[in-house]
Amino acid sequence: MSVFKSGPEGLIGYAVMLEQFHPRDCVELTEYAEQRGFNGAMAADHFQPWVPQQGQSAFVWNVLTAIGERTRGDMGPGVTTPTFRWHPAMVAQASATLAAMYPNRHWLGVGAGEALNESFLAQYWPDVGERSARMFEAVQIIKKLFENSAAGKDTKHKGDYYRMESTRLWTMPETAPEILVATAGPLNAKKTGKFADGIITVGAPLGKIEMLFEKFSEGAREAGKDPDAMPKVLQLHLSWAETYEEALANAMTEWPNGGMKFPKADIRSPFDFEQMAKLVRPEDFKGRMVISPDPEEHLEHIQKFADFGFDRIYLHNVGRNQREWIDVFAEKVLPKLKKR
Repeated sequence: MSVFKSGPEGLIGYAVMLEQFHPRDCVELTEYAEQRGFNGAMAADHFQPWVPQQGQSAFVWNVLTAIGERTRGDMGPGVTTPTFRWHPAMVAQASATLAAMYPNRHWLGVGAGEALNESFLAQYWPDVGERSARMFEAVQIIKKLFENSAAGKDTKHKGDYYRMESTRLWTMPETAPEILVATAGPLNAKKTGKFADGIITVGAPLGKIEMLFEKFSEGAREAGKDPDAMPKVLQLHLSWAETYEEALANAMTEWPNGGMKFPKADIRSPFDFEQMAKLVRPEDFKGRMVISPDPEEHLEHIQKFADFGFDRIYLHNVGRNQREWIDVFAEKVLPKLKKR
């Protein structure tokens, strides 16, 4: 059973920003968000923040465990990279353990990786094609480990990028976590439909989302799967504050990476991002992120994606004003949203 099929009341989740807040604050904010009507939590596996101003980067698996103790909704790393810092088997073990501790609540989000979080190991940093190939090989290893371990069998692997001697996961949940792949491109979207259980993407023009869904569905059908039954998850960045000036200042200082209109996967340092952030202008956020004090404007924007068929939308308000934002959206946005 998918953790995402929870009806209209489960549409909106909370994006936990380990890059911005101390881990204790992340746990408390996630608990508070759930109390106010948000359902589920998504947290990224970062080793560094995007820019130094954000100031944090806690270990995602520790924080998700604490969130599991304090909440009841779904939770997943959205995303982790099972290819550089971690061998796929280690990610499989971490995911299986979390799912065993919190049954039917955990999902595993994976991505191809960014130099910001992976290159500090001083390894060769490959191009995007190889990173994607590594990711999908890792997905197949994790899926085999989940399936074979649940059946009491060992798994051995020898592929293009990874090797693994015969082994199994000794701690397994009754139901293996769904594996969702984060992608924003057509080739990976098709492979995601073919090899994974669901798709994660970020806010983009609806024409692009439609293209991703079409490719995702095409890959799923090639593998004999029903794409309509597979989770489709969105992370949506926004900036709300009591005034437009404050909302804009939050975007410019706390999340300038949201205004950078170029690929970021090869940038290695938060201090490099900081220098690039000096070039970001308010108009760079147009079409990429709603910046507004008006809850109705945010409601209209979110509803467009809900109407498009996402099973869960995790919201990230980029400012430090988390509790105020949670309260406003709990009262004026969440009750009005409708699931298709």
